[in-house]
Amino acid sequence: MADFQPPMRTVRAVIVGRVQGVCFRAWTVQEATARGLTGWVRNRSDGSVEALFHGPTRAVNAMLDACWQGPPSARVDDVTADNVHETPGFAGFRQYPTV
Repeated sequence: MADFQPPMRTVRAVIVGRVQGVCFRAWTVQEATARGLTGWVRNRSDGSVEALFHGPTRAVNAMLDACWQGPPSARVDDVTADNVHETPGFAGFRQYPTV
């Protein structure tokens, strides 16, 4: 029996490594938009990048897989993702300032 996957998924992801100063946020906006996701991405003061991805489960999973690679200058050491019950509440994918 196949595992059930809901049609939509929302995750809050944290990406760790050399992910600031390498256009990771702009890359994330481009990649998430291409996958039809809504949400946001921002740098965190601890040097990581945080993102909220919402959309079809397969597209969210593909975005999480892509985050392990990132843009050409990035070095990703870890990607953690937690399912959340919130949704962005807006259309499109946004880049936010550092928190």
